[in-house]
Amino acid sequence: MDFAQARHNMVEQQIRPWDVLEFELLDVLSEIPREYFVLPEHQAVAYADQALPLANGHAMPEPRIVAKMIQALEIKKTDRILEIGTGSGYATALLSRLGQSVLSLDLDAEQQARAQAALAKVGSTNVQLSVANGLKALANIGTFDVIYVGGGVADVPAELLHTLNEGGRLVVVLGQKRLMHATLITRKGNEYPRKMLFETSVPALVEEQQLQKAEFEF
Repeated sequence: MDFAQARHNMVEQQIRPWDVLEFELLDVLSEIPREYFVLPEHQAVAYADQALPLANGHAMPEPRIVAKMIQALEIKKTDRILEIGTGSGYATALLSRLGQSVLSLDLDAEQQARAQAALAKVGSTNVQLSVANGLKALANIGTFDVIYVGGGVADVPAELLHTLNEGGRLVVVLGQKRLMHATLITRKGNEYPRKMLFETSVPALVEEQQLQKAEFEF
């Protein structure tokens, strides 16, 4: 299979039509081999416009959803990025190419190890992975310019908002089941105004330490 051509088709036929037009992001999407982050049996559909299962029974979202959310963050080269939910590591790789550094938290140590192997293959050396609950275990992790939440949540904990620097941006899918919206939250002093980006439906971010195979996590 010609993965380079499939990657080009993904960018031109799925991502650009969704008004993802930021040049640097498009370049990164054109460079990162998504086939490294999917299961071997799904490599032939690595660039399809569909969610793909992970080895732990959870899923990675469609590329266009990831791209649209990342574009909304307007990432700068000097930005320190926090990712909640490493999942496959694909979004982690994209974020690492755009910002200064990425700290990625995930509850599933085995899945995170798979993501680490894929990240090593694409040369993402500015990424730190940690097994932790990114919605709760936030003490002493510092503050960040950008936060990417890779799964659906009912709402964003205040503790997570407080890790944003002034002017920082957080993107997340809010809601439950099919009533969900990708949302951009910005810190302006002690206020956190929200902007709805688009409607979507993604599996919920797993919060429990005991992961269940029937649940989904990004």
